[in-house]
Amino acid sequence: MASPNNHIKIHEQCKVSPHSSTQLSLPLTFLDLMWLRFHPVERIFFYTLPNSQSHPTFFFQNLVPKLKSSLSLTLQHFLPLAGNIVWPSDSPKPFIQFNPNDDGVSLLLAQCDDDIDFNKIIEHNSAHEASLSRSFVPHLESTDSFASIISIQITLFPKNGFSIGITTHHAVLDGKSSTMFIKAWASICKSLEETKSPNLEPFLEPFLVREVIKDPNDFENVFINNWNKVSAHFDTSNVRSIKIMSNMFQPNIKDSVRATFELTRADLEKLNKRVLSKWNNIVEGGAQEQEHPKKLSSFVLTCAYVSVSVAKAIQQSEIDKKQTLCFGFPVDYRARLDPPIHENYFGNCVCSHLVDTEPEDFTKEDGFVIVAKKIYGKINKMDKGVPEGTKTLMFRYMAMIAKGVKGMGVAGSTRFGVYEIDFGFGRPEKVEITSIDRGLTIGLTESKDLKGGVEVGLVLDKNVMDLFHTIFHEGLCFDV
Repeated sequence: MASPNNHIKIHEQCKVSPHSSTQLSLPLTFLDLMWLRFHPVERIFFYTLPNSQSHPTFFFQNLVPKLKSSLSLTLQHFLPLAGNIVWPSDSPKPFIQFNPNDDGVSLLLAQCDDDIDFNKIIEHNSAHEASLSRSFVPHLESTDSFASIISIQITLFPKNGFSIGITTHHAVLDGKSSTMFIKAWASICKSLEETKSPNLEPFLEPFLVREVIKDPNDFENVFINNWNKVSAHFDTSNVRSIKIMSNMFQPNIKDSVRATFELTRADLEKLNKRVLSKWNNIVEGGAQEQEHPKKLSSFVLTCAYVSVSVAKAIQQSEIDKKQTLCFGFPVDYRARLDPPIHENYFGNCVCSHLVDTEPEDFTKEDGFVIVAKKIYGKINKMDKGVPEGTKTLMFRYMAMIAKGVKGMGVAGSTRFGVYEIDFGFGRPEKVEITSIDRGLTIGLTESKDLKGGVEVGLVLDKNVMDLFHTIFHEGLCFDV
């Protein structure tokens, strides 16, 4: 079967369903509705295989059936993923629905041609065209009244290995939930060598009870109305819609490259000393009142260092010398809600926060220290429960964008443990958050060597990436 993408040939497109007769209907909480028409999250896991196992005949006849059957077994524990988001005309709000006789997860089986250099794709220190990764992630269907929740693509690279591309709807699950599902699938797949009916370990069992998410402030209707207003302003489709707003979130892949950088534990220790040595010298909007910490987290250090390096690269390029930035990041609220909820809660339980920076902070002489201090201050001020500014965050962010401020965000986490995900073929050679190309976003994972470092994924204009590469590495050469 031919593919519209020149790099791959499609072997099969099918639907994998759980062996379940249970009909399921789940509400979307306000934390889900916050992301209702947001772009999907796309990730790719690249695995190497011995030459004999990566031969097309062996791979599609022996390994793919194992991946399919384990996926079906896993979906029995994660029934919502096999269903869809629906919004019937007689319902005041959308919800999740699984119909056992009709629903399942779309699975695309593909083979990459020999023109693609697999070894270059999985390198951690070289850039490649941003558009290339789009060959290995599947499309997620959505209309005004219906949206798929997850789709999967398995792509063979003959004589090298394979990739698993997963696209998930953000209105159903956050990064922790989607990673839990992938870990469960991998665990069951690996266990098929020993038993035909593997059990799921308790730490991978999803907690599906939605009633634990309380909504005393009626954020649910606030977010539905917010999306309706956004739809009316930006979209020509039905205002009452769950269709992903692709016109707002197009991938920025023209003249762009994708690259991965690493901050080792030693790098992070050096950056920590640099910030703390200047901590009391920086007086920025009340920041001087903060207590001098003994150590900053790898999250604070990475976000500050990378965002400042990106800002300087953009400023030094010919693209926009006057570019100003704002910075935001998501926070997992499972342990922050009052009372806290089950750590395996399956759904969205993240809230976004805008850091109280000035647009010019990122390019000041001590921008790294300033931004690190403000991210640290933002995290320290977080209280229990959903933050007050949540319901107005979307419009505050849009107002800043309208003033010419470019938003920079974060996707992923070093706590997800993605480099531990083994389907029985070994740990992944590379894990990529592909959807960071839909905005100016820092993709975070733990380092592949699992030794305490941080891996950073970026998609930037080629000229900006070249400048970033220089700024990033030069900044790590200086001792305090």
